[in-house]
Amino acid sequence: MRILPEKKRVLEIPVEQIAPNPAQPRREFAEGALDELAESIRENGLLQPVTVRRVPGGYELVAGERRLRACKKAGLATVPCLVQDCDGRQSAVLSMLENIQREDLQLFEEAEGLQRLIGEWGVTQEEAARRLGKSQPALANKLRLLRLTAEEREAVTRAGLTERHARAALRLPEPMRLPALREIIRKGYNVQQAEAYVESLLASGGEKKAKPRAKGIVKDVRIFLNTVQHAVDTMKRSGIAAVARKNETDEYIECTILIPKF
Repeated sequence: MRILPEKKRVLEIPVEQIAPNPAQPRREFAEGALDELAESIRENGLLQPVTVRRVPGGYELVAGERRLRACKKAGLATVPCLVQDCDGRQSAVLSMLENIQREDLQLFEEAEGLQRLIGEWGVTQEEAARRLGKSQPALANKLRLLRLTAEEREAVTRAGLTERHARAALRLPEPMRLPALREIIRKGYNVQQAEAYVESLLASGGEKKAKPRAKGIVKDVRIFLNTVQHAVDTMKRSGIAAVARKNETDEYIECTILIPKF
């Protein structure tokens, strides 16, 4: 009888020998759904094996965190596993792939997982985008979400806002973001309404800042012109027939100083 290599067979591995995947992007698991899966496993067994890889002292989970947790809840002593021949970097990519393919990965968990892939496992943005079936701009947009503060992320998550809601809020300066998010949540704005609201905040904020800035610039220009005139007056008192000429248009102020050589 031909014996299949370990990575081609399903092995029953003791649960205590399986370490968690350090690159697992998912941080929250719904207890109710886990309980339901655990009950199904008690009745029918685990129909889809988890994937592990060999590490010193045992095994490390590659994919199947939710199934493994449910097996533990169901009281299983061993878990059916497929052994994958891969290193830590490949394991991180496979874990991220599995979670994204499930399409229920929480918004910021996905962004944090992508950041770990790139920052800790040396995966380039280009490779991550290709392996995950995303465009590089789409991946970059997801990473930008991590610029939101912890409090802002919590508000987005708790209210079930979308990625586009979060990206709209990112256009605002940080002091304006959390109040804006709270208003978007309070009024139940959809994406288009949220984007229009952010636009209105940016427009009103820009006008308020423009007026004092323009006033300050005009005041400074007058100081500069007075300084020039003072210098010309000083030359005249010293016997130098200097002349200052000023021509002002809508776009600029032209100042010409004529100083005779003799």
